[in-house]
Amino acid sequence: MAGLLADFAWSDSGFIFDPRTGTTFTVNVTGLAVLQALRAGKEPRAIADLLRAEFADVRDDVVDHVDDFVRSLRQLGLARQEPEKP
Repeated sequence: MAGLLADFAWSDSGFIFDPRTGTTFTVNVTGLAVLQALRAGKEPRAIADLLRAEFADVRDDVVDHVDDFVRSLRQLGLARQEPEKP
């Protein structure tokens, strides 16, 4: 996952730039935390734990939301498809 994300430039305010395509987009503080964790190579369950530790009011189904976010990144071509782990 970190492959394409490593190429992105982003600010602390959540402004993201993809230099491959020139596309820009923004994410909220939670999305930024997820992107930073993905760039660091963390798996969705570890990211969910990080979100629980960093933010108040994190729902129990946060892993599902992280998975959905990653799926969206892949569908948009912003992250590579990775083989499912057994």
